[in-house]
Amino acid sequence: MQDTVSICVIGSGYVGLVAAACFAEMGHRVLCVDNDEARVKTLREGGVPIFEDHLPELLAKHRGSAVEFTTDLGGAVERSEAIFIAVGTPQGDAGAADLSFVEAVVSEIARHIRTTK
Repeated sequence: MQDTVSICVIGSGYVGLVAAACFAEMGHRVLCVDNDEARVKTLREGGVPIFEDHLPELLAKHRGSAVEFTTDLGGAVERSEAIFIAVGTPQGDAGAADLSFVEAVVSEIARHIRTTK
C-alpha cells in the first residue's frame, strides 16, 4: 500500500492537467494551481479547456475529492508535500526557452515554503 502524497501542480495546461489527473488516479491528493481565474472557474465547474483522450473522465472522477483547482499558489504550496512546475516555457527570439515564468513561480514558492520537523 502506498502512502498518499499531497501534490501541488502549478499550471493547468496540457502537462499540468494530465499530471494532476494521473497523480489523483494513483491515489494522491492534488492541488492544481493556475493564475488564470477564468480557467480555474471552468475547471471547478467541470469544464476541461484542453483536449486529451480520457482527461475529462479522469478529472470528473476525482474533481472535488482528490483534485482541487485554485489560484492561490501560496496556500497550495503550504498544503503540499511535493510541487510540480508545469508552466509555459515559450521559445524566445534566439530559439532558447524563455524560463521567466518558471523563475517567477520558483520565487513565489520560496516565499511560502515552510520547514517541518
